[in-house]
Amino acid sequence: MCNDNRRKADDLPLALKLANLALLVLFPVAWFAPLLRAGLLPLFGLSEISVISGLQELWSKDVFLALVVTAFALFAPYLKTLGLALLHFGLMHRKVLPALHVLGKLAMADIFLIALYIVVAKGIGLGRVEVAWGLYLFTACILASLGISFLTEKSRKRLPAPEPKIGSQVRQQATPSGLETERSR
Repeated sequence: MCNDNRRKADDLPLALKLANLALLVLFPVAWFAPLLRAGLLPLFGLSEISVISGLQELWSKDVFLALVVTAFALFAPYLKTLGLALLHFGLMHRKVLPALHVLGKLAMADIFLIALYIVVAKGIGLGRVEVAWGLYLFTACILASLGISFLTEKSRKRLPAPEPKIGSQVRQQATPSGLETERSR
């Protein structure tokens, strides 16, 4: 079974594997990068907000919401990327791909929430909100992860399914006294 997974992992393009490994580094960078610059009035300076600084603030205000955002913004995309890496290198069975897709969809939910916050904050007109480079990096990481997942599934469908191994295989051998069967695992 492990050899079948490794054989299939070798059939995946190297660029796909490297792009996924790059996400393991880029996600933490995106978490600490500034997503937004926000200020109450245009005369005052803007505060930079990152995923981590936002989570720190949430933990002091609303623990339940902090847990939900932590799950969607940190754990879901990183676990999905880690799962794909294990799959790419033949260390995990391809049957986990549907679960990895669910994690990817959960990870995309936080991008929607951030965009919603920006629209609401700008719509009120009380303060000033500017999008920072970290939002683009974080969005690109999530979208790249979805693309890598899609391409992984697409390349997996082109590969033949592993042959089922039920019990032991029986091999017949011709001997001078007739046919003998030999059981092997």
